[in-house]
Amino acid sequence: MRYKTVLLFGAPGSGKGTQGKILGSIPGFYHFACGDVFRSLDLQSDVGRKFWEYSSRGELVPDEFTIDLWKNYIKGMEWVNRFHPETEILVLDGIPRSVKQAKLMDDLVDVVKVIYLVCGDLSKMVERLKRRALKENRIDDASDAVIRKRMEVYERETRPVLEYYPADKVVQIDATMSQIEVLSRMIELLVPVKKQVDVRR
Repeated sequence: MRYKTVLLFGAPGSGKGTQGKILGSIPGFYHFACGDVFRSLDLQSDVGRKFWEYSSRGELVPDEFTIDLWKNYIKGMEWVNRFHPETEILVLDGIPRSVKQAKLMDDLVDVVKVIYLVCGDLSKMVERLKRRALKENRIDDASDAVIRKRMEVYERETRPVLEYYPADKVVQIDATMSQIEVLSRMIELLVPVKKQVDVRR
């Protein structure tokens, strides 16, 4: 069975994680943040060291490695009854990060909506990342050089993912609005999607 899925999309600092966590607390939605899973890895393990090797430079972790980790984690959540694909929409945040990843995920996800959080103010996103780095002790976001590199990688590798999905599934939301305004717009978009998914089931 392919998981009914909503993708939260946007540059680093656009608010995907914040909104994803809120959506994940609403019955009928299950939030998966790829970055959180990577950051929870034991850095003494082979997998953890491999992740740190790339993220500390602001680079993307290799596609096959990322997708294997994602598949294992999400299947594990299904097996232990934390994720119920028959009644819940999967909300993905931070994955896929490249067109190749999107293709590798096609056999498991049925993307019903792509919510693109647009923030044209680069300085605002950098400020958010630095604030988050201090608050959550995320050293990968604390350095200007790493942040710049992450933004470059996003433009080159991740933004083209938007063109991989049908244009009628992609909706833009202004990420510079207040958190509650962004959430309100997302809920407005997702209510009909959830209804449609429930009817089909």
